[in-house]
Amino acid sequence: MTLSIRPATRADLPLIADLIRALADYEKLAHEVRFDDAVLGEKLFGVRPYAEVVIGEVDGVGQGFALFFHNFSTFEGKPGIYLEDLFVRPEARGSGLGKALLSHLAALAVERDCARLEWSVLDWNEPSIGFYKALGARFLDEWTGMRVDGAALLQLAAQLGANAGNSTENA
Repeated sequence: MTLSIRPATRADLPLIADLIRALADYEKLAHEVRFDDAVLGEKLFGVRPYAEVVIGEVDGVGQGFALFFHNFSTFEGKPGIYLEDLFVRPEARGSGLGKALLSHLAALAVERDCARLEWSVLDWNEPSIGFYKALGARFLDEWTGMRVDGAALLQLAAQLGANAGNSTENA
């Protein structure tokens, strides 16, 4: 068995879309998948890519992926890598592909002079939690994730218009 990790290209878009949907099924979140393939392709491979993807292959067949982007630590004064999604198809689990994908991202973080590699995991996903802990990952118990999306995002953005006479630099 041969494992390989490679950067995704636009030609991988159907595979990436399929892996995202498979991840959503695994996480019981298929009902939340709303992306349009063409828009996803533009956001990943267009003029201004917002994220990067690496494909994990077993014997030349795409069996997993990692989608990530850079964030920035003001305390460290350096960038980091945030792993948005990591997924390995069930039939390829146990092959070492998940560890290879994470190891690839860790090496990329070191190469790019990043301070850290971080991600979130669903609290019920015990197999993944155990896997991550075995690799040396630690919980950030003192932090709670926050999100604004949908109507709340639109409402918050509209506040800028309501405060048009005020400078956002002083907010």
